[in-house]
Amino acid sequence: MLTQLARDGGTKDVEILVLRHQVAVLRRQVTRPDLEPADRVVLAVLSRLLPRPRWSTFFVTPATLLRWHRELVARHWTYPRARPGRPPVDKQIRDLVLRLAAENSSWGHRRIQGELVGLGYRVAASTVWKILHGAGIDPAPRRAGLTWKQFLTAQAHTILACDFFTVDTVLFKRIYVLFFVEIATRRVHVAGVTAHPTGAWVAQQARNLLMDLDQRVAGLRFLLRDRDAKFTAVFDALFTVGRRSYRR
Repeated sequence: MLTQLARDGGTKDVEILVLRHQVAVLRRQVTRPDLEPADRVVLAVLSRLLPRPRWSTFFVTPATLLRWHRELVARHWTYPRARPGRPPVDKQIRDLVLRLAAENSSWGHRRIQGELVGLGYRVAASTVWKILHGAGIDPAPRRAGLTWKQFLTAQAHTILACDFFTVDTVLFKRIYVLFFVEIATRRVHVAGVTAHPTGAWVAQQARNLLMDLDQRVAGLRFLLRDRDAKFTAVFDALFTVGRRSYRR
């Protein structure tokens, strides 16, 4: 067969057979090749050109290519710390917060923070919350009414939540994905994908979602979202007709 290929001018086919056989021999000798960054780039590019049924010629799997991409993105978005974190809380303040919480079980973290300010200690409410939470104490004890878990269970069918997640391409272009979740059914609605999200764009995706939900919109009473500036007043207005909008 090889002789006939050579006679028919199939020099390239013979060369391919030689290279394949050499690769097979090397695979038997090397269990895990040591690839340079340039090697990874070449293989990643060639993987886009080679049809999936022919991927058996690769000595890396699709999962390996995806892992290389995740590592590349992680290195790209890792920034050195420009400044140290917050200074530790003074032990005297920490002990005083825990003492006030122990002696006044109905006080929440904001009430305790107010008492500390009255005593001359300038402490943020978030610091008090962190101290109580770290000590296993409820930072905002409820004296009556439903707990957050009970509220979610009772009102799940009336709650809609929304947020963004991001996807980075191989060229480090960041794509933003806006999605909504119906809490009761866990049904996810991917509202839109864009590289440049704006308040106007987010509001338009909300309009599209409300049209898709149609009659089910009447049963929604609560919207959970964060304080992202892209959730504008126009966005809130779309959901506040006969409903309440909550920021988490």
